[in-house]
Amino acid sequence: MQLLYVLEIVGTFFFAISGTLAVNKKDQDWFEAIFIGFITAIGGGTVRDVLLGSYPLVWIGDINFVYAILVGILFSHLFFNFLIHLKKTLLFFDTMGIALFTILGTEKALSLGVKPEIAAIMGMFTAVMGGVIRDTMTNETPVIFRREIYATACLAGATCYLLLDYFLIYRNLNFVISATLIAGIRLLAVKYNLSIPRFRKEKNEKAENKERNGK
Repeated sequence: MQLLYVLEIVGTFFFAISGTLAVNKKDQDWFEAIFIGFITAIGGGTVRDVLLGSYPLVWIGDINFVYAILVGILFSHLFFNFLIHLKKTLLFFDTMGIALFTILGTEKALSLGVKPEIAAIMGMFTAVMGGVIRDTMTNETPVIFRREIYATACLAGATCYLLLDYFLIYRNLNFVISATLIAGIRLLAVKYNLSIPRFRKEKNEKAENKERNGK
C-alpha cells in the first residue's frame, strides 16, 4: 500500500474526529455526529473533485474512506470525555488534517493536468472547505474568516510542495517537508496569536473625530 494513500486515509480519520468534536452539545445524537464528521472529512475533497471534473468522487470510488470516517467517529465517541477536555485536541486533529489534505489535493490537481497555480488553490480547497462547511453547519464563524492564519498556511505548504517538485525532490520527502511546514505555521500562529495584516486599516479615534468635524 502506497504511503500517500495511507496518509490520505489517516487525514480522513483526523478530519472525521475534528468534525465530531466540533459539535460539543449534550443532546447531540448519533446521526448529527456522523453527519458532521462525514461532511468535515469529505467536504474539501468533494469540492475539489467537482471543480476539476474528477469522477467518481474519491469517497464514492473507494469505500475505505467511508470506513476511515466511521472509525474516526467511533473513536471520538469512545474517548469523547477525554478528548473534549484537552484544550488543543481539536486544533491538533484539524491541523494534521489540513497539512495532509493540502498536499494530497495539490498532487491530485497536478495529476489531472492543471497549472501549478490552480493546483495550489485546489490543495487549499481540499484542506479548508470541509472545515468551512462544518463551522457553517454548527453556527460558528468559519475559521478561514477569523484573523488567525489558516488557509494561508495551506497555500504556503502547497507552494513549497510545487517548488520542491520543480527541483525534483523525492516525492515522499517533499510530502513530509511541505506538510510539516503547514502544521508548523498553523501551530505557531495559534501559539503566538499571529495573523495576516488587515485589508483595510482602521483610523484612530482622534483622526475620525477631526474628519467628522471638518478639521
